[in-house]
Amino acid sequence: MTTVLIVEDDPINFRVFAKILTKRGGLDVKGTEDVEEVIRIARAGEADVILMDVSLSGSVYQGQSMDGIKITQILKSNPDTAGLPVILVTAHAMEGDRENFLSQSGADAYVSKPVIDHQAFVDQILQLVAHPD
Repeated sequence: MTTVLIVEDDPINFRVFAKILTKRGGLDVKGTEDVEEVIRIARAGEADVILMDVSLSGSVYQGQSMDGIKITQILKSNPDTAGLPVILVTAHAMEGDRENFLSQSGADAYVSKPVIDHQAFVDQILQLVAHPD
């Protein structure tokens, strides 16, 4: 079964994503905003794709405040986790943000919140898992 790691600091958003992915996509979900746990799960191969919130308020790693862009950079710069698809998720969808966030982070895709078309969202995740390049 395909497992999606949801890195999200808002419990309501986590529940919404989890429900969409399990009910509509038949996917398994895990969730955390703990950076060390994200890296551990990625290294252990316990997730097939990561949904990464861009704005994480409480995430700290090695004494530094971390957002989803920085966490994605860490994952993409490590050969052990670089191939794991990361989809950035943000409510801050201004003109040009998509390209900026993708180029800064090295993420594989970008989704703006709120997710309106649940099936298209699930399809995008499934396609990325099936064809990560």
